[in-house]
Amino acid sequence: MGRANGVRVDWRASLSTVGTIQKWSAVLLVLPLFVAVVDGEDVAPFLATAAVAVSLGVSLERLDPEPDLGGREAFLMVSLTWLSLALVGAIPFVLAGNGTLANPVNALFESMSGVTTTGATVVLDFDAHSRAAMLWRSQLQWLGGLSILVLAVAVLSTLSYGGAQLMETETQTKDLHKLTPRIAETARLLGKLYLGLTLAAIAFLYGLRVVGLAPEMTLFDAVAHAFTSVSTSGYSPRADSIAAFSPAVQWATIPLMAVGATNFVLLYNVTQGRWRRLVDNEEFRFYLGILGFFTVVVAGLLVADPNQEALTAEEIVRHSLFQVTSIVTTTGYASADFDAWSPAAKNVLFLCMFIGGMAGSTTCSIKALRWLVALKAFRRMLFTTVHPQAIRPLRLSGEVVDEDSIHQIYAYTLLSVVIFFLATIFVVADGARAGLGLTEFEAMSAAAATFLNIGPAFGVAGPFASFTDFPASTKLVMTLLMWIGRIEIIPVLVLFTRAYWWS
Repeated sequence: MGRANGVRVDWRASLSTVGTIQKWSAVLLVLPLFVAVVDGEDVAPFLATAAVAVSLGVSLERLDPEPDLGGREAFLMVSLTWLSLALVGAIPFVLAGNGTLANPVNALFESMSGVTTTGATVVLDFDAHSRAAMLWRSQLQWLGGLSILVLAVAVLSTLSYGGAQLMETETQTKDLHKLTPRIAETARLLGKLYLGLTLAAIAFLYGLRVVGLAPEMTLFDAVAHAFTSVSTSGYSPRADSIAAFSPAVQWATIPLMAVGATNFVLLYNVTQGRWRRLVDNEEFRFYLGILGFFTVVVAGLLVADPNQEALTAEEIVRHSLFQVTSIVTTTGYASADFDAWSPAAKNVLFLCMFIGGMAGSTTCSIKALRWLVALKAFRRMLFTTVHPQAIRPLRLSGEVVDEDSIHQIYAYTLLSVVIFFLATIFVVADGARAGLGLTEFEAMSAAAATFLNIGPAFGVAGPFASFTDFPASTKLVMTLLMWIGRIEIIPVLVLFTRAYWWS
Protein backbone atom coordinates (compact mmCIF):
# COMPACT_ATOMS: atom_id res chain seq x y z
CA MET A 1 0.00 0.00 0.00
CA GLY A 2 1.08 3.58 -0.53
CA ARG A 3 0.32 6.69 1.42
CA ALA A 4 -1.36 9.77 -0.05
CA ASN A 5 -1.46 12.98 2.00
CA GLY A 6 -1.20 10.86 5.10
CA VAL A 7 -4.13 8.64 4.04
CA ARG A 8 -3.51 5.00 3.09
CA VAL A 9 -4.57 4.06 -0.43
CA ASP A 10 -6.95 1.19 0.21
CA TRP A 11 -6.44 -0.94 -2.91
CA ARG A 12 -8.42 -3.75 -1.28
CA ALA A 13 -11.57 -1.61 -1.41
CA SER A 14 -10.95 -0.93 -5.10
CA LEU A 15 -10.42 -4.59 -5.96
CA SER A 16 -13.45 -5.61 -3.93
CA THR A 17 -15.70 -3.27 -5.90
CA VAL A 18 -14.19 -4.54 -9.16
CA GLY A 19 -14.97 -8.05 -7.96
CA THR A 20 -18.61 -7.19 -7.34
CA ILE A 21 -18.99 -5.82 -10.87
CA GLN A 22 -17.16 -8.81 -12.33
CA LYS A 23 -19.31 -11.29 -10.41
CA TRP A 24 -22.59 -9.80 -11.54
CA SER A 25 -21.39 -9.55 -15.15
CA ALA A 26 -21.80 -13.34 -15.29
CA VAL A 27 -25.57 -12.84 -15.32
CA LEU A 28 -25.31 -11.53 -18.89
CA LEU A 29 -23.96 -14.91 -20.02
CA VAL A 30 -27.40 -16.46 -19.51
CA LEU A 31 -28.76 -15.02 -22.77
CA PRO A 32 -25.97 -16.18 -25.13
CA LEU A 33 -25.98 -19.51 -23.28
CA PHE A 34 -29.69 -19.84 -24.05
CA VAL A 35 -29.12 -18.96 -27.72
CA ALA A 36 -26.31 -21.53 -27.92
CA VAL A 37 -28.64 -24.22 -26.54
CA VAL A 38 -31.42 -23.30 -28.97
CA ASP A 39 -29.01 -23.31 -31.94
CA GLY A 40 -27.30 -26.52 -30.85
CA GLU A 41 -23.95 -24.76 -30.45
CA ASP A 42 -21.23 -25.54 -27.90
CA VAL A 43 -22.14 -24.07 -24.50
CA ALA A 44 -18.76 -24.76 -22.87
CA PRO A 45 -17.22 -21.35 -23.73
CA PHE A 46 -19.99 -19.51 -21.92
CA LEU A 47 -20.15 -21.85 -18.94
CA ALA A 48 -16.39 -21.59 -18.50
CA THR A 49 -16.52 -17.80 -18.72
CA ALA A 50 -19.32 -17.65 -16.15
CA ALA A 51 -17.27 -19.81 -13.79
CA VAL A 52 -14.23 -17.56 -14.19
CA ALA A 53 -16.26 -14.37 -13.73
CA VAL A 54 -18.00 -15.60 -10.57
CA SER A 55 -14.92 -17.17 -8.97
CA LEU A 56 -12.75 -14.14 -9.73
CA GLY A 57 -15.44 -11.75 -8.55
CA VAL A 58 -16.07 -13.59 -5.27
CA SER A 59 -12.33 -13.85 -4.60
CA LEU A 60 -11.83 -10.13 -5.07
CA GLU A 61 -14.92 -9.30 -2.99
CA ARG A 62 -13.46 -11.16 -0.03
CA LEU A 63 -10.54 -8.75 0.11
CA ASP A 64 -12.89 -6.18 1.65
CA PRO A 65 -16.47 -7.29 2.42
CA GLU A 66 -17.55 -3.69 3.09
CA PRO A 67 -15.47 -1.49 0.77
CA ASP A 68 -15.35 2.24 1.45
CA LEU A 69 -14.08 4.04 -1.65
CA GLY A 70 -12.37 7.39 -1.43
CA GLY A 71 -11.25 9.50 -4.37
CA ARG A 72 -7.94 7.73 -4.95
CA GLU A 73 -9.45 4.29 -4.59
CA ALA A 74 -12.03 5.29 -7.19
CA PHE A 75 -9.32 5.97 -9.77
CA LEU A 76 -7.93 2.45 -9.30
CA MET A 77 -11.37 0.85 -9.30
CA VAL A 78 -12.47 2.61 -12.51
CA SER A 79 -9.30 1.62 -14.36
CA LEU A 80 -9.31 -2.02 -13.28
CA THR A 81 -13.04 -2.51 -13.92
CA TRP A 82 -12.72 -2.11 -17.69
CA LEU A 83 -9.50 -4.10 -17.82
CA SER A 84 -10.97 -7.06 -15.95
CA LEU A 85 -14.23 -7.03 -17.91
CA ALA A 86 -12.30 -7.03 -21.20
CA LEU A 87 -9.99 -9.86 -20.16
CA VAL A 88 -12.81 -12.13 -18.99
CA GLY A 89 -15.04 -11.08 -21.89
CA ALA A 90 -12.49 -12.37 -24.39
CA ILE A 91 -12.65 -15.94 -23.06
CA PRO A 92 -15.73 -17.14 -25.04
CA PHE A 93 -14.19 -15.99 -28.33
CA VAL A 94 -10.95 -17.88 -27.73
CA LEU A 95 -12.63 -21.03 -26.43
CA ALA A 96 -15.10 -21.13 -29.32
CA GLY A 97 -12.13 -21.22 -31.67
CA ASN A 98 -13.98 -19.83 -34.68
CA GLY A 99 -12.81 -17.34 -37.28
CA THR A 100 -10.60 -14.35 -36.58
CA LEU A 101 -11.71 -14.20 -32.94
CA ALA A 102 -9.97 -17.48 -32.13
CA ASN A 103 -6.71 -15.52 -32.03
CA PRO A 104 -6.14 -14.30 -28.42
CA VAL A 105 -4.95 -10.84 -29.54
CA ASN A 106 -8.00 -10.44 -31.76
CA ALA A 107 -10.28 -11.72 -29.00
CA LEU A 108 -8.87 -9.21 -26.51
CA PHE A 109 -9.17 -6.41 -29.07
CA GLU A 110 -12.80 -7.34 -29.77
CA SER A 111 -13.65 -7.65 -26.08
CA MET A 112 -12.00 -4.36 -25.14
CA SER A 113 -13.74 -2.71 -28.07
CA GLY A 114 -16.98 -4.13 -26.70
CA VAL A 115 -16.75 -3.10 -23.05
CA THR A 116 -15.41 0.34 -23.97
CA THR A 117 -18.36 0.74 -26.38
CA THR A 118 -15.92 1.45 -29.20
CA GLY A 119 -17.27 -0.82 -31.92
CA ALA A 120 -14.00 -1.32 -33.81
CA THR A 121 -13.98 -4.93 -34.94
CA VAL A 122 -11.55 -7.54 -36.22
CA VAL A 123 -14.37 -9.75 -37.50
CA LEU A 124 -14.42 -10.32 -41.24
CA ASP A 125 -15.98 -13.75 -41.43
CA PHE A 126 -19.30 -13.01 -39.72
CA ASP A 127 -20.79 -16.33 -40.79
CA ALA A 128 -18.00 -18.24 -39.06
CA HIS A 129 -19.21 -17.11 -35.64
CA SER A 130 -22.30 -18.41 -33.89
CA ARG A 131 -25.29 -16.26 -33.04
CA ALA A 132 -24.39 -16.74 -29.37
CA ALA A 133 -20.94 -15.25 -29.96
CA MET A 134 -22.43 -12.34 -31.90
CA LEU A 135 -24.90 -11.71 -29.11
CA TRP A 136 -22.08 -11.79 -26.55
CA ARG A 137 -20.31 -9.04 -28.52
CA SER A 138 -23.44 -6.92 -28.29
CA GLN A 139 -23.91 -7.65 -24.60
CA LEU A 140 -20.34 -6.64 -23.82
CA GLN A 141 -21.17 -3.25 -25.28
CA TRP A 142 -24.43 -3.05 -23.38
CA LEU A 143 -22.58 -3.84 -20.15
CA GLY A 144 -19.91 -1.27 -20.98
CA GLY A 145 -22.55 1.37 -21.58
CA LEU A 146 -24.26 0.69 -18.26
CA SER A 147 -20.95 0.62 -16.41
CA ILE A 148 -19.76 3.96 -17.76
CA LEU A 149 -23.14 5.49 -16.97
CA VAL A 150 -22.97 4.47 -13.32
CA LEU A 151 -19.32 5.33 -12.84
CA ALA A 152 -19.51 8.60 -14.80
CA VAL A 153 -22.41 9.87 -12.71
CA ALA A 154 -21.49 8.32 -9.36
CA VAL A 155 -17.70 8.48 -9.49
CA LEU A 156 -16.07 10.42 -12.33
CA SER A 157 -18.24 13.50 -11.78
CA THR A 158 -16.83 13.79 -8.23
CA LEU A 159 -13.16 13.39 -9.07
CA SER A 160 -12.59 16.97 -10.25
CA TYR A 161 -10.48 16.46 -13.34
CA GLY A 162 -10.84 17.47 -16.95
CA GLY A 163 -14.06 19.34 -16.15
CA ALA A 164 -15.91 16.10 -15.37
CA GLN A 165 -17.23 17.67 -12.19
CA LEU A 166 -19.37 20.03 -14.29
CA MET A 167 -21.72 17.19 -15.13
CA GLU A 168 -25.25 18.09 -14.06
CA THR A 169 -26.67 15.38 -11.82
CA GLU A 170 -29.29 15.16 -9.13
CA THR A 171 -27.25 12.60 -7.19
CA GLN A 172 -23.92 14.45 -7.09
CA THR A 173 -22.22 14.68 -3.69
CA LYS A 174 -19.10 16.46 -2.48
CA ASP A 175 -18.19 13.67 -0.06
CA LEU A 176 -15.44 11.67 -1.76
CA HIS A 177 -15.05 9.36 1.21
CA LYS A 178 -18.41 7.59 0.95
CA LEU A 179 -18.74 6.66 -2.70
CA THR A 180 -19.75 3.01 -2.39
CA PRO A 181 -23.36 3.46 -1.14
CA ARG A 182 -23.81 6.08 -3.81
CA ILE A 183 -22.62 3.73 -6.54
CA ALA A 184 -25.22 1.12 -5.51
CA GLU A 185 -28.00 3.72 -5.41
CA THR A 186 -26.99 5.21 -8.76
CA ALA A 187 -26.70 1.75 -10.33
CA ARG A 188 -30.28 0.92 -9.39
CA LEU A 189 -31.63 4.24 -10.62
CA LEU A 190 -29.79 4.39 -13.93
CA GLY A 191 -30.02 0.63 -14.45
CA LYS A 192 -33.81 0.79 -14.50
CA LEU A 193 -33.80 3.65 -16.99
CA TYR A 194 -31.15 1.97 -19.16
CA LEU A 195 -33.02 -1.33 -19.18
CA GLY A 196 -36.29 0.43 -19.93
CA LEU A 197 -34.79 2.22 -22.93
CA THR A 198 -33.29 -1.05 -24.16
CA LEU A 199 -36.61 -2.89 -23.98
CA ALA A 200 -38.32 0.01 -25.72
CA ALA A 201 -35.66 -0.12 -28.47
CA ILE A 202 -36.23 -3.86 -28.94
CA ALA A 203 -39.98 -3.33 -29.26
CA PHE A 204 -39.45 -0.37 -31.58
CA LEU A 205 -37.08 -2.20 -33.95
CA TYR A 206 -38.99 -5.48 -34.02
CA GLY A 207 -42.24 -3.55 -34.37
CA LEU A 208 -41.00 -2.32 -37.74
CA ARG A 209 -40.88 -5.93 -38.90
CA VAL A 210 -44.37 -6.61 -37.56
CA VAL A 211 -45.85 -3.73 -39.55
CA GLY A 212 -43.95 -4.77 -42.68
CA LEU A 213 -41.38 -1.94 -42.80
CA ALA A 214 -38.34 -4.08 -41.97
CA PRO A 215 -38.65 -7.68 -43.21
CA GLU A 216 -34.93 -8.28 -42.54
CA MET A 217 -35.22 -7.36 -38.84
CA THR A 218 -35.47 -10.63 -36.92
CA LEU A 219 -36.01 -10.73 -33.16
CA PHE A 220 -32.33 -11.62 -32.75
CA ASP A 221 -31.33 -8.58 -34.81
CA ALA A 222 -33.67 -6.35 -32.83
CA VAL A 223 -32.17 -7.46 -29.51
CA ALA A 224 -28.57 -7.20 -30.73
CA HIS A 225 -29.04 -3.74 -32.23
CA ALA A 226 -31.03 -2.46 -29.24
CA PHE A 227 -28.07 -3.42 -27.03
CA THR A 228 -25.61 -1.53 -29.21
CA SER A 229 -27.69 1.52 -30.13
CA VAL A 230 -28.77 2.56 -26.63
CA SER A 231 -25.18 2.03 -25.46
CA THR A 232 -23.91 4.04 -28.49
CA SER A 233 -21.54 1.19 -29.29
CA GLY A 234 -22.05 0.10 -32.88
CA TYR A 235 -21.49 -3.66 -33.03
CA SER A 236 -23.83 -5.37 -35.47
CA PRO A 237 -24.20 -9.10 -36.21
CA ARG A 238 -24.50 -8.08 -39.87
CA ALA A 239 -21.39 -7.45 -41.99
CA ASP A 240 -23.12 -4.44 -43.60
CA SER A 241 -24.13 -2.92 -40.24
CA ILE A 242 -27.39 -0.94 -40.42
CA ALA A 243 -27.04 -0.73 -44.21
CA ALA A 244 -28.29 -4.32 -44.25
CA PHE A 245 -31.74 -3.09 -43.25
CA SER A 246 -34.47 -0.98 -44.78
CA PRO A 247 -34.51 2.84 -44.65
CA ALA A 248 -37.18 2.60 -41.92
CA VAL A 249 -34.68 0.88 -39.62
CA GLN A 250 -32.05 3.49 -40.40
CA TRP A 251 -34.45 6.32 -39.57
CA ALA A 252 -35.51 4.52 -36.39
CA THR A 253 -31.91 4.01 -35.25
CA ILE A 254 -31.09 7.73 -35.40
CA PRO A 255 -33.16 8.73 -32.32
CA LEU A 256 -31.92 5.65 -30.45
CA MET A 257 -28.32 6.77 -30.91
CA ALA A 258 -29.18 10.37 -30.08
CA VAL A 259 -30.95 9.38 -26.85
CA GLY A 260 -28.07 7.13 -25.80
CA ALA A 261 -25.71 10.12 -26.10
CA THR A 262 -27.95 12.34 -23.94
CA ASN A 263 -27.23 12.92 -20.25
CA PHE A 264 -29.13 10.10 -18.51
CA VAL A 265 -29.80 12.19 -15.42
CA LEU A 266 -31.66 14.63 -17.65
CA LEU A 267 -33.49 11.70 -19.24
CA TYR A 268 -34.47 10.52 -15.76
CA ASN A 269 -35.89 13.98 -15.04
CA VAL A 270 -37.94 13.70 -18.22
CA THR A 271 -39.42 10.41 -16.99
CA GLN A 272 -40.43 12.28 -13.82
CA GLY A 273 -42.22 14.95 -15.82
CA ARG A 274 -39.46 17.56 -15.46
CA TRP A 275 -39.11 18.38 -19.17
CA ARG A 276 -37.85 21.89 -18.55
CA ARG A 277 -34.56 20.59 -17.17
CA LEU A 278 -33.83 19.03 -20.56
CA VAL A 279 -35.04 22.01 -22.59
CA ASP A 280 -33.20 24.53 -20.41
CA ASN A 281 -29.95 22.59 -20.43
CA GLU A 282 -27.40 24.53 -22.44
CA GLU A 283 -25.26 21.50 -23.24
CA PHE A 284 -28.29 19.66 -24.67
CA ARG A 285 -29.11 22.55 -26.99
CA PHE A 286 -25.46 22.74 -28.06
CA TYR A 287 -25.41 19.00 -28.70
CA LEU A 288 -28.50 19.17 -30.93
CA GLY A 289 -27.01 22.16 -32.71
CA ILE A 290 -23.87 20.18 -33.51
CA LEU A 291 -25.91 17.34 -35.02
CA GLY A 292 -27.94 19.77 -37.12
CA PHE A 293 -24.98 21.84 -38.31
CA PHE A 294 -22.80 18.96 -39.44
CA THR A 295 -25.76 17.19 -41.06
CA VAL A 296 -26.37 20.24 -43.23
CA VAL A 297 -22.66 20.45 -44.12
CA VAL A 298 -22.38 16.77 -45.07
CA ALA A 299 -25.65 16.88 -47.02
CA GLY A 300 -24.37 19.87 -48.99
CA LEU A 301 -21.14 18.05 -49.79
CA LEU A 302 -23.05 14.97 -50.96
CA VAL A 303 -25.20 17.13 -53.25
CA ALA A 304 -22.04 18.65 -54.74
CA ASP A 305 -20.35 15.25 -55.18
CA PRO A 306 -20.81 14.01 -58.76
CA ASN A 307 -20.13 10.45 -57.60
CA GLN A 308 -23.25 10.61 -55.42
CA GLU A 309 -25.62 12.10 -57.98
CA ALA A 310 -27.67 8.90 -58.07
CA LEU A 311 -28.80 9.53 -54.49
CA THR A 312 -32.31 10.87 -53.99
CA ALA A 313 -33.01 13.84 -51.73
CA GLU A 314 -34.35 11.48 -49.05
CA GLU A 315 -31.22 9.32 -49.23
CA ILE A 316 -28.93 12.34 -48.93
CA VAL A 317 -30.75 13.59 -45.85
CA ARG A 318 -30.97 10.12 -44.31
CA HIS A 319 -27.35 9.14 -44.82
CA SER A 320 -26.06 12.57 -43.77
CA LEU A 321 -28.09 12.65 -40.56
CA PHE A 322 -27.40 9.00 -39.81
CA GLN A 323 -23.63 9.16 -40.26
CA VAL A 324 -23.21 12.46 -38.42
CA THR A 325 -25.28 11.16 -35.52
CA SER A 326 -23.43 7.85 -35.57
CA ILE A 327 -19.98 9.48 -35.48
CA VAL A 328 -20.76 12.35 -33.08
CA THR A 329 -22.40 9.96 -30.62
CA THR A 330 -19.44 7.56 -31.14
CA THR A 331 -21.83 4.75 -32.04
CA GLY A 332 -20.11 3.80 -35.27
CA TYR A 333 -22.99 2.27 -37.22
CA ALA A 334 -22.95 2.68 -41.00
CA SER A 335 -25.96 3.23 -43.23
CA ALA A 336 -23.74 3.55 -46.30
CA ASP A 337 -20.11 3.15 -47.29
CA PHE A 338 -19.04 6.65 -46.27
CA ASP A 339 -15.46 5.70 -47.14
CA ALA A 340 -16.56 6.15 -50.78
CA TRP A 341 -17.72 9.75 -50.18
CA SER A 342 -15.74 12.79 -51.28
CA PRO A 343 -12.57 13.74 -49.36
CA ALA A 344 -14.35 16.83 -48.02
CA ALA A 345 -17.26 14.79 -46.60
CA LYS A 346 -14.87 12.26 -45.07
CA ASN A 347 -12.86 15.03 -43.42
CA VAL A 348 -16.03 16.47 -41.90
CA LEU A 349 -16.90 13.05 -40.46
CA PHE A 350 -13.31 12.78 -39.20
CA LEU A 351 -13.77 16.10 -37.39
CA CYS A 352 -17.00 14.76 -35.87
CA MET A 353 -14.97 11.98 -34.22
CA PHE A 354 -13.50 14.51 -31.79
CA ILE A 355 -16.83 15.88 -30.52
CA GLY A 356 -18.85 13.25 -28.66
CA GLY A 357 -22.28 13.47 -27.09
CA MET A 358 -23.25 14.79 -23.68
CA ALA A 359 -21.51 14.16 -20.38
CA GLY A 360 -23.37 11.64 -18.23
CA SER A 361 -24.25 9.48 -21.24
CA THR A 362 -22.87 6.31 -22.80
CA THR A 363 -20.95 8.28 -25.43
CA CYS A 364 -17.17 8.66 -25.67
CA SER A 365 -14.70 11.17 -27.21
CA ILE A 366 -14.04 14.65 -25.76
CA LYS A 367 -17.75 15.40 -25.27
CA ALA A 368 -19.94 18.38 -26.08
CA LEU A 369 -19.75 19.78 -22.54
CA ARG A 370 -16.02 20.41 -22.75
CA TRP A 371 -16.26 21.93 -26.22
CA LEU A 372 -19.07 24.23 -25.09
CA VAL A 373 -17.04 25.50 -22.12
CA ALA A 374 -13.92 25.88 -24.27
CA LEU A 375 -15.82 27.90 -26.89
CA LYS A 376 -17.38 30.10 -24.23
CA ALA A 377 -13.96 30.67 -22.67
CA PHE A 378 -12.49 31.56 -26.07
CA ARG A 379 -15.29 34.03 -26.75
CA ARG A 380 -14.71 35.56 -23.30
CA MET A 381 -10.99 35.87 -24.06
CA LEU A 382 -11.78 37.85 -27.21
CA PHE A 383 -14.02 40.16 -25.18
CA THR A 384 -11.50 40.72 -22.38
CA THR A 385 -8.78 41.38 -24.96
CA VAL A 386 -10.78 44.41 -26.04
CA HIS A 387 -11.93 45.24 -22.47
CA PRO A 388 -9.04 44.15 -20.21
CA GLN A 389 -10.63 45.61 -17.07
CA ALA A 390 -13.88 43.70 -17.49
CA ILE A 391 -14.85 40.91 -15.10
CA ARG A 392 -16.95 38.41 -17.00
CA PRO A 393 -17.62 35.06 -15.32
CA LEU A 394 -18.32 32.11 -17.59
CA ARG A 395 -21.77 30.60 -17.08
CA LEU A 396 -23.18 27.22 -18.05
CA SER A 397 -26.97 26.79 -17.86
CA GLY A 398 -27.01 29.88 -15.66
CA GLU A 399 -24.37 28.62 -13.21
CA VAL A 400 -20.91 30.15 -12.90
CA VAL A 401 -18.08 27.82 -13.96
CA ASP A 402 -15.04 28.13 -11.74
CA GLU A 403 -11.75 28.99 -13.39
CA ASP A 404 -10.05 25.79 -12.25
CA SER A 405 -12.58 23.71 -14.19
CA ILE A 406 -11.92 25.76 -17.32
CA HIS A 407 -8.17 25.21 -17.00
CA GLN A 408 -8.74 21.48 -16.51
CA ILE A 409 -10.83 21.33 -19.68
CA TYR A 410 -8.06 23.05 -21.63
CA ALA A 411 -5.51 20.60 -20.23
CA TYR A 412 -7.70 17.57 -20.89
CA THR A 413 -8.42 18.58 -24.48
CA LEU A 414 -4.73 19.26 -25.15
CA LEU A 415 -3.76 15.92 -23.61
CA SER A 416 -6.31 14.15 -25.82
CA VAL A 417 -4.87 15.77 -28.94
CA VAL A 418 -1.29 14.91 -27.92
CA ILE A 419 -2.16 11.25 -27.29
CA PHE A 420 -4.00 11.10 -30.61
CA PHE A 421 -0.96 12.37 -32.53
CA LEU A 422 1.41 10.03 -30.70
CA ALA A 423 -0.94 7.13 -31.47
CA THR A 424 -1.03 8.15 -35.14
CA ILE A 425 2.76 8.16 -35.33
CA PHE A 426 2.88 4.67 -33.85
CA VAL A 427 0.21 3.32 -36.21
CA VAL A 428 2.08 4.71 -39.23
CA ALA A 429 5.48 3.43 -38.07
CA ASP A 430 4.26 0.00 -37.01
CA GLY A 431 2.22 -0.38 -40.17
CA ALA A 432 5.26 0.43 -42.28
CA ARG A 433 7.34 -2.09 -40.33
CA ALA A 434 4.73 -4.79 -41.02
CA GLY A 435 4.39 -3.85 -44.68
CA LEU A 436 0.86 -2.47 -44.31
CA GLY A 437 0.57 0.39 -46.76
CA LEU A 438 -1.33 3.00 -44.77
CA THR A 439 -1.95 6.55 -45.88
CA GLU A 440 -1.62 9.28 -43.25
CA PHE A 441 -5.39 9.79 -43.26
CA GLU A 442 -6.03 6.09 -42.73
CA ALA A 443 -3.60 6.04 -39.81
CA MET A 444 -5.10 9.18 -38.26
CA SER A 445 -8.64 7.86 -38.57
CA ALA A 446 -7.66 4.46 -37.11
CA ALA A 447 -5.96 6.13 -34.14
CA ALA A 448 -8.95 8.41 -33.58
CA ALA A 449 -11.45 5.57 -34.03
CA THR A 450 -9.84 3.55 -31.23
CA PHE A 451 -8.63 6.24 -28.82
CA LEU A 452 -11.88 8.23 -29.06
CA ASN A 453 -13.92 4.99 -29.07
CA ILE A 454 -15.66 5.71 -32.37
CA GLY A 455 -15.46 2.29 -34.06
CA PRO A 456 -15.00 2.34 -37.84
CA ALA A 457 -12.32 4.43 -39.50
CA PHE A 458 -11.50 5.02 -43.16
CA GLY A 459 -9.65 2.98 -45.76
CA VAL A 460 -8.35 -0.37 -44.52
CA ALA A 461 -10.54 -0.08 -41.40
CA GLY A 462 -13.55 1.50 -43.11
CA PRO A 463 -17.22 0.97 -42.22
CA PHE A 464 -17.52 -2.34 -44.08
CA ALA A 465 -13.97 -3.51 -43.37
CA SER A 466 -12.20 -4.37 -40.11
CA PHE A 467 -9.00 -3.90 -38.11
CA THR A 468 -7.85 -7.46 -38.87
CA ASP A 469 -5.04 -6.42 -41.21
CA PHE A 470 -3.24 -4.36 -38.60
CA PRO A 471 -0.21 -6.11 -37.04
CA ALA A 472 -0.68 -7.68 -33.60
CA SER A 473 1.51 -5.03 -31.97
CA THR A 474 -0.70 -2.25 -33.38
CA LYS A 475 -3.85 -4.02 -32.23
CA LEU A 476 -2.45 -4.36 -28.70
CA VAL A 477 -1.63 -0.63 -28.60
CA MET A 478 -5.11 0.15 -29.95
CA THR A 479 -6.55 -2.04 -27.19
CA LEU A 480 -4.65 0.10 -24.70
CA LEU A 481 -5.91 3.26 -26.41
CA MET A 482 -9.53 2.10 -26.17
CA TRP A 483 -9.07 1.42 -22.45
CA ILE A 484 -7.47 4.80 -21.75
CA GLY A 485 -9.92 6.74 -23.91
CA ARG A 486 -13.06 5.14 -22.49
CA ILE A 487 -12.36 6.19 -18.91
CA GLU A 488 -11.18 9.64 -19.93
CA ILE A 489 -7.41 9.18 -19.70
CA ILE A 490 -6.69 10.43 -16.17
CA PRO A 491 -7.84 7.41 -14.08
CA VAL A 492 -5.33 5.23 -15.97
CA LEU A 493 -2.41 7.64 -16.29
CA VAL A 494 -2.57 8.76 -12.65
CA LEU A 495 -1.83 5.20 -11.53
CA PHE A 496 1.62 5.45 -13.11
CA THR A 497 2.62 8.53 -11.12
CA ARG A 498 4.70 8.37 -7.95
CA ALA A 499 2.44 11.00 -6.34
CA TYR A 500 -0.60 8.70 -6.50
CA TRP A 501 1.08 6.00 -4.38
CA TRP A 502 3.63 7.84 -2.28
CA SER A 503 2.80 11.55 -1.82
